[in-house]
Amino acid sequence: FWDFLILFFCLPVVIFNEITKKRLLGDVSCRILPFMEVSSLGVTTFSLCALGIDRFHAATSPQASARPIEQCQSIIAKLAVIWLGSMTLSVPEILLWQLAQDTSPVSGIVTEYCTMKPSSNLPESVYSLVLTYQNARMWWYFGCYFCLPILFTVSCQLVTQRIKGAEKKTECRGTKHSQCESHLNCTIIGLTIIYGLCTTPENVCNIVVAYMSPDMSKQTLDLLNLINQFFLFFKCSVTPVLLLCLCRPLGQAFMDCCCCCCEGCSPDTASSEGSADSKLKTEMSSSIFFDKPRESPPPLLALGTPC
Repeated sequence: FWDFLILFFCLPVVIFNEITKKRLLGDVSCRILPFMEVSSLGVTTFSLCALGIDRFHAATSPQASARPIEQCQSIIAKLAVIWLGSMTLSVPEILLWQLAQDTSPVSGIVTEYCTMKPSSNLPESVYSLVLTYQNARMWWYFGCYFCLPILFTVSCQLVTQRIKGAEKKTECRGTKHSQCESHLNCTIIGLTIIYGLCTTPENVCNIVVAYMSPDMSKQTLDLLNLINQFFLFFKCSVTPVLLLCLCRPLGQAFMDCCCCCCEGCSPDTASSEGSADSKLKTEMSSSIFFDKPRESPPPLLALGTPC
């Protein structure tokens, strides 16, 4: 859902800015867009960590095959913690960015862009905190939003595989349960790979900009920023598709909802009625070989009589 919010709100603003060189919604978009993008990284990071913990509990549970389904209240509580925590950690982005204007020396066209510069109107204590966040932003990105989910997922998967290898020598679990567990593990690994591949260019660009920004032109910095946003939008587009493809129950439910919304329920009803009619005809045609219907029990026959 957060990926949908990124594509719905952030993508049109970026496209409008690249076409017109004007910032849609002005200073508000310069503050809200980075906040939503960093919150998206936090939501994905902490969701992958929560999924890794869930897979670890599933592997270490003494009765994993009979594990009860988690209640809706517990899932909502976890999602609330993940979302609120991600949004709280992204609050400094609102105070860090502001709108700036630049006039082209060749064409004389005034272009608007977002710059990472805290406002001088902030209180002194808040201003110092924002400056500290700006100086540590690169390593905070790299440590929390890149290393943490990857290392956490890899560690949980290694421990889970080691526990499963030890259990295979002592006892054998159900085939259906093991296949379900392997599908869930593949889903988490696929989501982590997509996230790692899409966030690697952003971290590389942040390191390059942090150490080489005085020697780089504004056009190069804008191009690097556009590349980072492209990979973010690519991640937000691919992640739901990958989740629907790897998680079979969720994908089947999504396809059923799409078919019901696009075609309506009447064709399904008609097909079900047709199948019911054909089944009834088959039963009737097969019942002509019997004197009485199948549902009625056969009469008790005396010994020695033919069937």
